[in-house]
Formats: sequence, structure tokens, C-alpha cells
Amino acid sequence: MARQVRRAFKYRFYPTEKQAAELSRTFGCVRLVYNRALEERTRAWRRERRRISYTQSSAALTRWKQTPELAFLAEVSCVPLQQALRHLQAAFSNFLAKRAAYPRFKSRKRSRCSAEYTRSAFTWRDGRLTLAKMAEPLDVRWSRRLPEGAEPSTVTVSRDSAGRWFVSLLCQDTIAAAPATNAVVGLDAGITSLVVLSTGEKVANPRHERRDRARLARAQRELSRKAPGSANRDKTRRRAARVHARIADRRRDFLHKLSTRLVRENQTVVIEDLTVGHMLKNRKLARAISDAAWRELRSMLEYKCAWYGRDLVVVDRWFPSSKLCGTCGAVRERLPLDVREWTCGCGAVHDRDVNAARNILAAGLAVTACGDGVRPQRDTSRTGRSSAKQEPQRATAGILCLQAEE
Repeated sequence: MARQVRRAFKYRFYPTEKQAAELSRTFGCVRLVYNRALEERTRAWRRERRRISYTQSSAALTRWKQTPELAFLAEVSCVPLQQALRHLQAAFSNFLAKRAAYPRFKSRKRSRCSAEYTRSAFTWRDGRLTLAKMAEPLDVRWSRRLPEGAEPSTVTVSRDSAGRWFVSLLCQDTIAAAPATNAVVGLDAGITSLVVLSTGEKVANPRHERRDRARLARAQRELSRKAPGSANRDKTRRRAARVHARIADRRRDFLHKLSTRLVRENQTVVIEDLTVGHMLKNRKLARAISDAAWRELRSMLEYKCAWYGRDLVVVDRWFPSSKLCGTCGAVRERLPLDVREWTCGCGAVHDRDVNAARNILAAGLAVTACGDGVRPQRDTSRTGRSSAKQEPQRATAGILCLQAEE
């Protein structure tokens, strides 16, 4: 069954000097409007306990344009400025719903800038994109085709820290569901192997950051020697940013290829609910964990499974996947990280990662087969102990239930 989704298509483009100057002015105005509106909202709440809505911020923007010191806001397209206020409203909504932290000010020192244009602020005709306040279309490098008959609803123009220009077109797209299959797979994330599959396959960790670490260190040393505010410092900063961009691009490309293969080959994908933010507090492993980008891989699996009609099951973080014997169901009390292979009392010899991936798969299948949840309930159980601590017992019971049915 085909699905209608809103999908963004990102392309690189090369602006003329006039277009780059216009976009740079727009970026600055967007940043100013966002920060000024955030400042007023914060002041109104702290002094008067009064909340300012988007409508009030929009009216304030009109007044700002009429003042001599902010009259330059009228020289750029008004749509990106209004969109900045909408983004601020969404940030406050997420904060009040406890989905995000309090909105932060946009820094001038941050080199990444963006501006969003809605349908009234750009022209799309015959595959040529022209933004408001511009006479010529953008020189976009169309690296892939847009969906047949697609009409962009919004266009986002951005410039990254390396000085590269990108345009992202949000379109309606029809995605056909992938052919049904009986294959299922469990994934165990790691550092030596990026993921280990329940089939026994180990996907090696490319370690993109480590491969370019010497080049990055050299660029950062050169940057530290330049005088603040000088042209040479800005030039060196961009050189270092290009190294970072190279690392990020290669990592993203690898994760896209891996996640697409896993989703296409399997009907059900089972993963662990890892708390990457807490893991990054480990100073010895933080750099390697960041380079592995487990959270980005999970995000890709989530939306691709939704696109192609696959099932993604997330096993609770407290499930003892590594310490659980997949043969007899016994759980070891301790299993240090340096132990990569261990023998159970029943005589079964386990590869730590492969055993964990198979246990994750079994726990995920237990959810659908027995209805046995593997996510902890946050309320206190009748025994007086936290149900999160009892979760491994319930998950193990679900695995034994599944084995009994087989």
C-alpha cells in the first residue's frame, strides 16, 4: 500500500554574489527577529508573569519595521521573518510540553544559518526556483529528481559552517510499501562492530572521525594560532569546518545505506532503547559513542520503517541482553565489557554481541506473540519494588513463552 508523506529533498546550490549578499542579509534579520522576540517573551514572563503569543509577536514585528533603527527589516522578504516567529512559537510549545529545553538565543558566531520561505515567497516554474527579492533563479545542482508533478510547499535555504549553500524543498511524495517478507532481525549496537545482527553478521564500525582525526587536529591547531577576528582566522575556521563536514557526510551516507538495507530485507527490526545522552558522560567512551551515531541510526530506522510498512520494536534499556543466556534463560550477575565470549552453566558458549542481538530479537518477538511488554511501567508495583527493576524478569518470561510456543 502506498503512503503519502511530506518529504524534504536537499540540494546544493551556488549563489551569485548578489544572491549571497541578499541571503546573508536575510539570515541576519531572521536571527535578530528571533532573538528580539525571545527576549521580549522572557522579560514579559519574568517581570509580569505574562505570556506573549505568536500574534502579539507578529504585531511587534510590524512596529519594529516602523522604527528608524530597525527599518532595514523591511528590505528583506517578510516571510522568513514570520517563519522565525512561528519557529519560536513551536520551540515554546515544545518547552511547555516538556519535550525540549527552554529556547536559546541564536548566536552570531554560529556559522550555520537558515531561512524558510513559504509558497508566497518563491516561484517554482519549469524546474527553476526563484526566491523573493531575487531576479534570477538559483543555480541548483539537481543531484536527484523530484517526485513526478511535485510542487514544493516550503523552501529552506541554509549555509553550513563550511560555507556550503543548500536548499531543501518540502514536497508531497508517494512511497510504495516494500514487498512483504518473513525475515526478522535484532540489532545490538556496539563500538568495535557498529551493529551486530541476530543472524550472526557483524557490521564493522567505519570510525569516520578516527580516520580524519590527524587532519582535524592539524586544522584546529592552525585555528588556535590565528588572531581572533582576523580574516586568516575565518579562513582557517572554514578549513576546519570542511573536515568536520567531510566526517559528517561520510557517516550519514553510511548510516543511510545500512538502515535502508535493514528495512528492505526485514519485516520486523528490533533494537534497544539506548540512553546515548547518559552514555556520553563516560569520558573514555564518549568520543567513540559520538562517532558511532547510534541515535541517528535509530531515527533513520524509525521513519524508514514507517515509510515502507515495516515494524520497528524497541526493547527496554533495562533488558539484560548481554547477560542473558539465550539457551537456558539464566542471567549472569556480572559481565564486564572486556569479556567478549562467555560460557553459561548449561554449557552453551556465547559470543557476547551475537547472543545479545538474538536475545533482543526474542524479546521483541515476545511483545507481539505474548503481549508481554518490555518497557518499564513507571508506577510502583504491588511488591513495593520499582517495575523498571523487575523488567528483565518480565522480558525473560516473554522469551520463554515464545520458546514454548515454538
